Amino acid sequence: MSKKSIENPLLLLDNSNMNTLFNEGEYKCTNMTFEEAREIIGMYNKEDIILCFSHPDAYDIIFNYISIPKKDYEYKHIRNMRVNQDGIIFKTYITPSETQPLIHVDDVEAKKIQNIYVYCVHITRLK
Repeated sequence: MSKKSIENPLLLLDNSNMNTLFNEGEYKCTNMTFEEAREIIGMYNKEDIILCFSHPDAYDIIFNYISIPKKDYEYKHIRNMRVNQDGIIFKTYITPSETQPLIHVDDVEAKKIQNIYVYCVHITRLK
């Protein structure tokens, strides 16, 4: 099965840049599973995907913890999506830890203070 070659590249986004995309236009957003995100990304050639964030923490979560294929995607700062362009937003949110256990590593004490969650949203610019 050959991968799709497209006119508008797929955008990979995170919390840091998704709000700048909503300057104008109409969008459809749909929550999706990690498996669906992996399948959609797998439909595109590496050259047809643009990485739109540079935060190492987001990169680590997306590519190491939820198993999105890690490739050398081109990075671009995108301010506006094109009509009929798709993107996947990897939204993270942080909550305080309800339990704050202390752990000891190499004679150093560490305390859990937050829980980090991530979920995926498919976005398409309609108009």
